[in-house]
Amino acid sequence: MSPPPFAIAHAGLKRMGSGSSTCSTNSSLIKVCRDHKGGINWISLSPDGCHLLTASEDCTARLWRTSDHQCCKLLQGHSSYITFCHLENEAAFTCSADHTVRKWEVSTGQCLTVYTGHTSIVNRILVVRNLLFSGSYDRTARCWDTDSGKPLQEFQGHRNCILVLTHFSSGDILEESDIESKGVKDFLVTGSTDCTVKIWEVFSGCCYQTLRGHLGAILCIVLDAPNRELFSGSTDYTIRRWNMVSGDQLKVFRDHQGSVICLEMVGRHLYSGSVDRTAKCWLSDTGECARTYKSHKHSISTLKYHDGILFTGSGDACARAFNTKSGTLQQVFQGHTFIINCIQIHGNVLYTASHDGTLRVWDIKGICKHQKKSSLRSRHSQKGSMPHLFHNKVGCSLEATEDCEPVELL
Repeated sequence: MSPPPFAIAHAGLKRMGSGSSTCSTNSSLIKVCRDHKGGINWISLSPDGCHLLTASEDCTARLWRTSDHQCCKLLQGHSSYITFCHLENEAAFTCSADHTVRKWEVSTGQCLTVYTGHTSIVNRILVVRNLLFSGSYDRTARCWDTDSGKPLQEFQGHRNCILVLTHFSSGDILEESDIESKGVKDFLVTGSTDCTVKIWEVFSGCCYQTLRGHLGAILCIVLDAPNRELFSGSTDYTIRRWNMVSGDQLKVFRDHQGSVICLEMVGRHLYSGSVDRTAKCWLSDTGECARTYKSHKHSISTLKYHDGILFTGSGDACARAFNTKSGTLQQVFQGHTFIINCIQIHGNVLYTASHDGTLRVWDIKGICKHQKKSSLRSRHSQKGSMPHLFHNKVGCSLEATEDCEPVELL
């Protein structure tokens, strides 16, 4: 079986183990879930917080109750490893190296729809209302009707693999008066190993903008829709800030010394994780690096902000919690034996999923009991901002791309 995208992304990292001297023992572990027989590539949390969904290299996804951390449904049907998953309250979605996307019923675990059409690994999906978007190694993205399974659009133009997807509507960036007069359009944003980011008008399939400037594969994208800005991280060691409407490059953030793997936007602060073993906090307006979070012994594979704490997962098989203001390391979560691919937080519980095949559940109320008010303000301040992370690091083609006829965004 071919290596999954996460294994490609972190080749050589996943066997670091937890024997590092920096990973101190802690007593916050609640449970270790060992049901999967292969590495876990992603975790998704339902909007109501009742369930988690894990996607694994054992070709299955599993549904877990957050109330007792028990596996309540086994989703079987894919013929190759599952790369990514997305969970709604009543439906689950998975994508796979078998070139398909599947929709599952949460209450029964039954497969409802198989979306076919891609000709290579599907490594990312995104669900927005009744639209399902998928990105693939076949260089295309696609849009489907989630209910009927009908393909609605194919987005062609990238010269290499599509690694990351995100979405916004013109309603996210327009004033109310403009929305009433011009209507609302949906836009898909794609990042590729061809070193470009593209913005597509969903229903026409035309490319509105191609953002050129990176010299390496695009690994992560985050939007700040209220400010009409987009941030992209790349294997060229940089983060770049773009105007989503004009396509202009506004700023290059250069302090990282390795590929930028993951991004998250919180208010006007941008958090990044890199192969250089650091996470950073940036002032998104100026590009100034406000703080660097150290002590990792390998790449930062995933990160998440919660209640004034930055949680990180690393190739050294440990998760860490940092106070975002002081930069102080609050806690190290030790126990995984391979790279941590994804983390989720629900209430006072941290979930970490690893290439070692386990889902670990941790109590974090001791470090998150403060700053509730500031966290609430941050979430309200990022209306329309949609952080989407992806962790591939693969080859890059520098060929130029040809766009469709432009469409009007505003």
